[in-house]
Amino acid sequence: MNGRCILIVDDEAPIREMIVVALEMAGYECLEAENAQQAHSLIVDRQPDLILLDWMLPGTSGIELARRLKRDEMTADTPIIMLTAKDAEDNKIQGLEVGADDYITKPFSPRELVARLKAVLRRAAPSDNETPIEIGGLLLDPVSHRVTIDGTPADMGPTEYRLLQFFMTHQERAYTRGQLLDQVWGGNVYVEERTVDVHIRRLRKALGETYENLVQTVRGTGYRFSTKS
Repeated sequence: MNGRCILIVDDEAPIREMIVVALEMAGYECLEAENAQQAHSLIVDRQPDLILLDWMLPGTSGIELARRLKRDEMTADTPIIMLTAKDAEDNKIQGLEVGADDYITKPFSPRELVARLKAVLRRAAPSDNETPIEIGGLLLDPVSHRVTIDGTPADMGPTEYRLLQFFMTHQERAYTRGQLLDQVWGGNVYVEERTVDVHIRRLRKALGETYENLVQTVRGTGYRFSTKS
């Protein structure tokens, strides 16, 4: 076992069993829940490292549970991979916009699932660099995973935090949306490029009028983080 605990939330027992077999062979500990209520109890009690969450659940839907978890400070940073039969682009965007870290459409292969799961856990791992980064009154502290603006804590989601951390450690260079997807979301993750624009808008909003201009649009390319006009 590698010490990582995965919560599988799906109302179909055969699917849970298939996932358990694949993950246990890969060295993960597994927890199972068939609805959102069971899942929430296990999340509070066991604090899993990642949640595999089915979109369609009886009662409270998976998408609603994901939204609640990402709003709660205690669970906001817990990675979520949505499992669903819904493959329309709008559904994928909806899942990612509520805070899901990845999206896998059923049917999927156990090998693909394990590869996606490893990629998400890798991105969620703490950075080796624990030195705070400061630009003017904008401070990002990797140890506490907090951003403050002129001494006031910033209200920022986990994806916006990762975007800002990447930008602040890679200043003055233009990146395409595809490059940002690879660096911030991970190369094995399916995310539409327009989702980058959604999170850039959220990041600018979180930075406020004083610092939003640090995230610059580079026409024909993508985005750049710069203290220069």
